[in-house]
Amino acid sequence: MADAEREQQRLKEETRNERKMWWWLGYFLFGIHIVAFVMIYAVTHAPK
Repeated sequence: MADAEREQQRLKEETRNERKMWWWLGYFLFGIHIVAFVMIYAVTHAPK
C-alpha cells in the first residue's frame, strides 16, 4: 500500500515539475523572440 502511495506522490511531483519546465520553456522562447525583434528594429533603424 505504501509503495502505491509513494508512486502516486512521485507522479504528482513529476507532473508539477514537467508543468514548471514547460512554463519556463515558454517564457524563455517568448523572451528570445522579444530580444530578436528589438535587435532587428535596432539594426533596421540605425543611422546610416
